[in-house]
Amino acid sequence: MDSIIPKALDDYCAAHTSPPSVLLAELETWTRRERNDAQMLTGHVEGALLAWLVRLTGARRVLEIGTFTGYSALAMAEALPADGSLVTCDNNAARADIAQSFFNRSPHGKKIQLRLGPALETLAAMPAAETFDLAFLDADKENYSNYYEVILPRLKPGGLLVADNVLWSGRVLKPESPADRAIVAFNERVRADARVEKLMLPVRDGILLVRKKPV
Repeated sequence: MDSIIPKALDDYCAAHTSPPSVLLAELETWTRRERNDAQMLTGHVEGALLAWLVRLTGARRVLEIGTFTGYSALAMAEALPADGSLVTCDNNAARADIAQSFFNRSPHGKKIQLRLGPALETLAAMPAAETFDLAFLDADKENYSNYYEVILPRLKPGGLLVADNVLWSGRVLKPESPADRAIVAFNERVRADARVEKLMLPVRDGILLVRKKPV
């Protein structure tokens, strides 16, 4: 999904953001050159934000729903401590293979576990005691509300959920397709949920920060 701000401003933000690692830059270049769905890429600025959130929250265990070619997972893994871990879920074997090939080249790749299959099934199969400090949601929009209800119990008190594409190129203001309506429904579900604190930011295609209230 493209940025909802003008490209010139998007480029200006990128120019004033610390550069990515050499491998992340290569991954972004490769994805934009080789993939016709490259608009799904997290990219430099949002990847940097995710890395900052990992560091600022002190997260040690991270969950990601939607791996794509692995940019966001690798950006967050680079920010995790040496004994940190990240579970990323995707149901597309070809994309997972691309992501894993880049993980294998990174010294931080050992922190990443890529689990292939429908994410809701992957989450259901996890032991009940498996919890996370931070989760990043960037998968099929029709299931956002379902993912939310499964992820939230696995977040530790005070844990953070980061949901991508919550402005959906502005179509949340005039939803027409099933995906449009699903994003609107997800946003409303979170807005009305007393279990969490929330902050929506117009970063790229919209990011919703959802903090699980301490018990």
